[in-house]
Amino acid sequence: MTTAPRPIVLLHGWGLSTRVWAPLLAQLPAATALDLPGHGGAAPAGDSLDAWAEALVAQLPDGAVLVGWSLGAQLALHIAARHPHKAARLVLIAATPRFVQAPDWPAALPEATLADFRRDFDTAPDATQRRFTALQAMGDGRRRDVTAALNAALTPADDTHRAALASGLRLLADTDLRASIGSVRQPVRLIHGAEDRLMPVAAAEWLADALPDGRLSVFKDCGHAPLLSRPADCAALIAAFASEAYKATGADH
Repeated sequence: MTTAPRPIVLLHGWGLSTRVWAPLLAQLPAATALDLPGHGGAAPAGDSLDAWAEALVAQLPDGAVLVGWSLGAQLALHIAARHPHKAARLVLIAATPRFVQAPDWPAALPEATLADFRRDFDTAPDATQRRFTALQAMGDGRRRDVTAALNAALTPADDTHRAALASGLRLLADTDLRASIGSVRQPVRLIHGAEDRLMPVAAAEWLADALPDGRLSVFKDCGHAPLLSRPADCAALIAAFASEAYKATGADH
């Protein structure tokens, strides 16, 4: 007796769109990608993480393998905790439970840095988005190609999208999921770049330890966007994990 494969659904990060998944979708043609609220072609959905998650839940099949990157990873964690029937498994790329530093949370972006991004976005949104993508590509051995791919996948900061993009930056500043991580009972595969300058790998290490069933793979010479710099490797991990064939070895990739 054979069972149908689990559906794989991809959630991108702040300021981008489903176009950012093109290299990965070439390796995983059966997967589908959703735009975050107010990004790409998706309608806005309020100003809270709950509202954004509910908008995505309405589009998700039951029992999905939910693949989230950056802000998409935070939304995937939130959905898994609140709507466990929607997420059979999670793959979290460049993930963190808290995006900004706190006295008890050094493995994050300095609070002042994100505050600068939010302030600059109000006055120069296009330039701010490109500064953000440049930071995501830092430390990556394929930095130039990653930067170009990120910029090509940006959601424009025009009148249609600007308010939702600003709301997304507020979510990055305010979200702290550390208290709810223990309630995420699904198996979780974490993928992180060793040279991620936006989100230190220590955040993923904390998640791997705190999640009841979390496993981490760290890609060397890779920044915040391994889905772009290492799409074949990411796809292989995702496909194997989705089918339960992958056995953790503890080895770096």
